[in-house]
Amino acid sequence: MINKYKIFTDGGSRGNPGPAAIGVVILDLSDNKKVHEISKCIGVATNNIAEYSAVEAAIDWVIERSDRAIIEFYLDSELVQRQLIGQYKVKDPSLRQIFLRIREKVIALNGPITFTHVKREFNADADALLNKALDECE
Repeated sequence: MINKYKIFTDGGSRGNPGPAAIGVVILDLSDNKKVHEISKCIGVATNNIAEYSAVEAAIDWVIERSDRAIIEFYLDSELVQRQLIGQYKVKDPSLRQIFLRIREKVIALNGPITFTHVKREFNADADALLNKALDECE
């Protein structure tokens, strides 16, 4: 069976770099019901590292449950979304490391995975989880 997910991710820091956290909401694509959420501190990082870390945490959760999945990602970071789809190059060495890990995991999942940019208001649940974690980080 192929799992199908709709995943909303958000990452951020207070200060850049500063205390950072991620928020992830994972829905079953067949019925749009929430199956998992992640809200956690990730230490000191930049906003972009946090955005990538949210995507990686979501992919790791999927990999723990399946060796094949169809995933629709929704991110409010246009930069990260465009880098993940190959529209922009990843020049920063620390971003490149996490970008390459994500690409390897995407290949390993052996299913179509899309990355779509959405406005912040369409990513409110992931943003709320991110801010909840940030409040606990400080």
